[in-house]
Amino acid sequence: MREAIRLSIENVKNGGGPFGAVIVKDGRIIATGTNRVTANNDPTAHAEVSAIREACLKLDTFDLSGCEIYTSCEPCPMCLGAIYWAHLDRIYYGNNKADAAAIGFDDSFIYDELALPRENRKKAMEELLPEEAIAAFRLWRDTEDKTEY
Repeated sequence: MREAIRLSIENVKNGGGPFGAVIVKDGRIIATGTNRVTANNDPTAHAEVSAIREACLKLDTFDLSGCEIYTSCEPCPMCLGAIYWAHLDRIYYGNNKADAAAIGFDDSFIYDELALPRENRKKAMEELLPEEAIAAFRLWRDTEDKTEY
């Protein structure tokens, strides 16, 4: 955790956001990440996502079972989703989401939006061509030699 915190402080000093993350396997640091959203012009370049990407490359896998993530702040909804998809075993965090909101990183609007029916969300969503789109799902379902994830 101290390394994640150190990374978050260093990142602020280098023009990034106040977030750092470390992925550990068997007691060893496998990957690190910092928030590079503005530096990279990439809204997905959060510390946790960056660390997950690096860990997957280093371990040559998309499944990080057996790994844990230490992050300087409670993960936002996007990062939390990425952590679940990566199958990380456990999450440790320093600051909580209320601490983040107090300095302008308030993710509550996303949680609020997800709780609403689609038709009541601020971002319009419309289903298009479902009868054509289903072809890929049927192909996936019927493919026997696919890699499940």
